[in-house]
Amino acid sequence: MTNKIPILASLILLCLTLGCGNKNSKKSNTYIFDIDKELAYCEQQATKTLTLIPEDGKSLPRNIAPDSQEWRFINYKDWTSGFWPGTLWYLYEGTGKKKWIASANTYSRYLTPLSVTPALDHDLGFQVFNSFGNGYRLTGNPEYKEIILKTADTLATLFNPNVGTILSWPREVPNMEWPQHNTIIDNMINLELLFWASKNGGDKSLYDIAVSHADVTMKNHFRPDYTSYHAVVYDRETGQKIKGVTHQGFADDSMWARGQGWAIYGYTMVYRETNDPKYLDFAQKTAKIYLDKLPEDLIPYWDFNAPNIPDEPRDASAAALVASALIELSTFAKDSNLSKNYVDNAEKMLAELSQNYQSRDANSAFLLHSTGHKPNGSEIDYSINYADYYYLEALLRLKKLKAGIPFTKPLPATIKQKD
Repeated sequence: MTNKIPILASLILLCLTLGCGNKNSKKSNTYIFDIDKELAYCEQQATKTLTLIPEDGKSLPRNIAPDSQEWRFINYKDWTSGFWPGTLWYLYEGTGKKKWIASANTYSRYLTPLSVTPALDHDLGFQVFNSFGNGYRLTGNPEYKEIILKTADTLATLFNPNVGTILSWPREVPNMEWPQHNTIIDNMINLELLFWASKNGGDKSLYDIAVSHADVTMKNHFRPDYTSYHAVVYDRETGQKIKGVTHQGFADDSMWARGQGWAIYGYTMVYRETNDPKYLDFAQKTAKIYLDKLPEDLIPYWDFNAPNIPDEPRDASAAALVASALIELSTFAKDSNLSKNYVDNAEKMLAELSQNYQSRDANSAFLLHSTGHKPNGSEIDYSINYADYYYLEALLRLKKLKAGIPFTKPLPATIKQKD
């Protein structure tokens, strides 16, 4: 018996060292986060996806179900249609390889009708600025600029001056009391299209619309702790707030992870475009509550107040989105310690996504484990195109930050136009 005790102790020590029985044992102390390696991985995965898209002049990849390798394809009207061409433009920027220009141009041009047809909803920024916007930034193609400007004018038609915000869904949506005026937090991202257009040949009123939307949303969309409602319903005639509700979150008073991410990203961008310190302060406050409530691995559950945590789906898309936002927010923070905190957290988020959320051989997307619309039972634990887009954007932003390159400028590889 006495001889067995040292042996048992040795086995226990070995088990602890190797992580026996630990559900997090997939994490390895030998893992080193390397931006260039992860960018190469994204290029490899996107190359696979290109071979899977039907050559029908309309199909764009949106998502892949768990345990599947098959993309579900959508057309240009889908709100996520700009993420795939935007991803291709980012790959051109990240690699400098001319071959990506042709593909990015092809899939961007699928979205051209959005610039000349009445607005289907508020998502024109996601659709056209992610695609043609990145394309124009990297190539200066004047045709792209014309499409962007026309689309900004189209988006502006949804602005209700009685309310001061852009209508998000011009149709019947559950719990939105149509035909009253609804605005969702996602809409903050689309303001970038208006800001850009106002400074690049568009009407100056587009700037005023974007500022009005940001201000009214700031006033009505947030609780005292700076967590965001998903949607606010306004009286379309008087502009009075009727109620704050959710559509994709757990409850009206819960913090839906991606929604909070839209707020952090959105107000960071509004500060960049206006240089008004109130937006920087607000972006930092929305970021603080998000960071304070994250689980240890920094990847949020789909809703911070979901009832069955830790047995709830994660949302890699929210993690990628916030990582990208924090990297930009770090460049504006006046406190160097706070700036470092944002970068450190963003890098840890990207490292976690890279080590434990990449699709690799499971499918040709970049990331697994995103949650689209859990209350509707859709896209739960999926690979989704916007998760990939913001993951790649965050990697590029971090690479530029470390190299001292402004985010609006292309990486040196792109400038050299190498093949």
